[in-house]
Amino acid sequence: MNSNNLIINIKKLRVRTYIGFNPDELVNKQDVLINITLETEIPKAAMDADEPLDILDYRTVTKMVVKLVQEGRFKLLEVLTAQILNLIMKDQRVKWARVEVDKPHVLRFAKSVSVEMEAKR
Repeated sequence: MNSNNLIINIKKLRVRTYIGFNPDELVNKQDVLINITLETEIPKAAMDADEPLDILDYRTVTKMVVKLVQEGRFKLLEVLTAQILNLIMKDQRVKWARVEVDKPHVLRFAKSVSVEMEAKR
């Protein structure tokens, strides 16, 4: 066996961004919570050596997502979610990914609203 399937979960990544189209949302950043699940492979050499040899680094994924979200302006939660998913899927080592973006306190009687998307190679 040359590699093993690996599931990586990044949970409740809190990032501030401009999200929404109401007048106050256009001028005030809000927190979003991002959950990412992705499937990749971990090479046998990395497992045997206990070294990060050609692995998908979850820190790098997190930094790319934070940069995209912090620097962007999004009217729709759906667009933000799709852009994060597309960014993650650019790495050919990702076989499958699911992204959920949670916008807290957007509805009066709900804790949050979230959008979830997934893609597969």
